[in-house]
Amino acid sequence: MIEGENDRWRPVPVPPGMPVARVYGWLVDQVGRVLLHDHGNGNYQLPGGTPEGGDGDLVETLRRQVLADARVTVAEAVQLGYRATDEGGEPRALVSMVGRIGEVLPRRVGPDQDRRVRRLMTSLDAAPALLGWRTTGPQQAVAAALFAEKRWDLPACSPLAFTTYAD
Repeated sequence: MIEGENDRWRPVPVPPGMPVARVYGWLVDQVGRVLLHDHGNGNYQLPGGTPEGGDGDLVETLRRQVLADARVTVAEAVQLGYRATDEGGEPRALVSMVGRIGEVLPRRVGPDQDRRVRRLMTSLDAAPALLGWRTTGPQQAVAAALFAEKRWDLPACSPLAFTTYAD
């Protein structure tokens, strides 16, 4: 998703009553890398998806989507903030979360899996440019790094956080 000129990330919870369109995760591993989806055409995305009726909360949405799409478990996650969008004609939230990766499971091929999508692990510094997020990406990456370092003692600015593919 490429940002528009009026996009503004708000580092606060979603206002009560505002519907959530999508949940995205800045998911950090033990060496400080973040998980991105690589679609093979220069289009990278944070993992996540749309809340469904059976989800108990936004953390459950993130866990469900990341496991189904990327085959990665989320050990813990918290909301960083949101951006507002007019998708569907009404204001809705695009929620950003930060999470700690539990396990990176082997990919499985099935009817739901798109073999062209790969898992890319990269530094929090490099992720915003790969995502094409000019303003809000660096803001969110800094917030995710600070939270991961403080809460989970993850080295988000580690020299070991180089770009590699998980599969």
